[in-house]
Amino acid sequence: MPLIDSATQQREIWRPGVETVMLVSAETGASQLCIFEQYCEAGLGAPTHLHAVEEVLTVIDGAAEIWLDEKISRLEAGQSLIIPAGIWHGFRNVLDTTLHVRATIAAPVFEASYQDRNEITRRYLPTG
Repeated sequence: MPLIDSATQQREIWRPGVETVMLVSAETGASQLCIFEQYCEAGLGAPTHLHAVEEVLTVIDGAAEIWLDEKISRLEAGQSLIIPAGIWHGFRNVLDTTLHVRATIAAPVFEASYQDRNEITRRYLPTG
């Protein structure tokens, strides 16, 4: 059973104003899920995208506007939203403070298809 020390995981800049810490993935030995946290500056977040698997998005600190297809919701700290597989979605920080969110994806490898084809796709695969 692998022990994962979240304090040693490094923040990675995914796009200007958005930093990500990959906590659990195939890279850390997971076989069925990926958990990561993001820190987003005011007005920033994740552009419209979809995953082939279900996702749970939880606001740890701050507030986010989250869209699922045409439906828009506002989530506050302590609230979560289940995002079905194959649904276009995204979110943005609606406050002037840093938004802290946690995403849990039902796959050990992070993969997303973006509406904006210029967006960088990232994958977390075991390196060994």
